[in-house]
Amino acid sequence: MRSPRFLQLDRIDHTRLAAEASAGVAAQPASVSPKFFYDALGSRLFDAITELPAYYPTRTEAAILADHGPAIAAAVQARAGAGASLVDLGAGSCAKAARLFATLHPQRYVAVDISVDYLHHALACLQREHPAMEMIGVGLDFSARLALPAGLLDDPAVIFYPGSSIGNFSPGDALRLLREAHGLSGGGALLIGVDLLKPAERLVPAYDDELGVTAAFNLNLLNHLNRLIGSDFQVRDWRHVALFNAADSRIEMHLEARQAITVRWPGGERRFAAGERIHTENSCKWQRSDFEALLRDAGWRQVQAWTDANSDFAVLVAGAN
Repeated sequence: MRSPRFLQLDRIDHTRLAAEASAGVAAQPASVSPKFFYDALGSRLFDAITELPAYYPTRTEAAILADHGPAIAAAVQARAGAGASLVDLGAGSCAKAARLFATLHPQRYVAVDISVDYLHHALACLQREHPAMEMIGVGLDFSARLALPAGLLDDPAVIFYPGSSIGNFSPGDALRLLREAHGLSGGGALLIGVDLLKPAERLVPAYDDELGVTAAFNLNLLNHLNRLIGSDFQVRDWRHVALFNAADSRIEMHLEARQAITVRWPGGERRFAAGERIHTENSCKWQRSDFEALLRDAGWRQVQAWTDANSDFAVLVAGAN
């Protein structure tokens, strides 16, 4: 039986991350990257969010892939060929990609996440279930640049980016990432999930649930910052805010100061007025036609899309040629 290979391309530089986070807290207005959500507790809280009744993206995408699996697989294989390598961006537990193995039959699976440490257990389990498949775990922060070492993919590849994570990027950054994915595919295909625009009264509850799980997820970022930069944030001083920005067609998450407070960390401090916010996440929502146009601008062709009955979510396949 094969054993998975692991490559850590981006070394996790805690000093650099701390500098980035503290600069975001000190900025006017304050803004912190959503990647700082995902400490151990944050990752578990996000898994809980995906189980909430109001949070439709995960289960809707899974239903589309299940209901239209043969047609989606045929579209992928028509563009990339049978057995093409499967490159899973933001792989995490690898569970979403694993469900595609039965229809796509990849000869190689490349799981990409910010740290290979997240991937060891998942790939070890998958390797036992698929002993003949080559499996590679890659530690890479592809939000900065999506590139893999020459020779790692010697066949056309299928780039798989599920979960509507493309929505965390501004349209300009999404275009850049999609262009890099096009180059990485080597003439292959893209399989991507996209959350579609819908009324604010349906969008906002998915990011501000009645049980307060999303609030806990957002507020836990403060605990992570305290460990990372040595700050003295007190969770009780902040409230979770989720809103729909219609002008930019996106959900925004913020942390709002309940009263005037001063936050300190080694070498810096920041005073927040009551009601002042730290911007923690964007989640862009797309009209299907607009996202298809973005794909074409990035070089992708032969775009096909599948949606649920309510047109809440779309799964799209596109070819590099």
